[in-house]
Amino acid sequence: MATAGELAALTRLDVTYDAALRETYAGVWQGLTHDEILARHGAEYAAWKRGEPVRRGGGELETEVADRAAPVVLRHAEKLPDEGTLVVVSHGGTIRTTIGRLLGLEAHHWEGLGGLSNCCWSVLGEGARGWRLLEHNAGTLPEPVLGDDD
Repeated sequence: MATAGELAALTRLDVTYDAALRETYAGVWQGLTHDEILARHGAEYAAWKRGEPVRRGGGELETEVADRAAPVVLRHAEKLPDEGTLVVVSHGGTIRTTIGRLLGLEAHHWEGLGGLSNCCWSVLGEGARGWRLLEHNAGTLPEPVLGDDD
């Protein structure tokens, strides 16, 4: 919300907040460091990294995140005038799963998109056959993102 507020101040545009764009709920993993997750939930973490549908820490599946976030993006995109631009500010995991859903990728391929570094963006466009990914993780040189391969 802070990033959206900063963008709104620069552009003088209004911000619409929607709880469906929140970060992935990670259950008991919430607030833990990467090392703490590995120490306490190593098998679960390994299954998630293999691409298995895992409720990390008892939280949300990535498909559930896409189920709640992608419709918000679509609803707002439908309201755009021709050549209009929609800016969606969220968290890396939520953005990655939403992009995967919009592109029509199967969930096990979403990890291939990689996470977003802080303050970076992706650009999608709507083509004749659906959504297209025009840019991903743009804005700075890539930096490590939790969840990326070590």
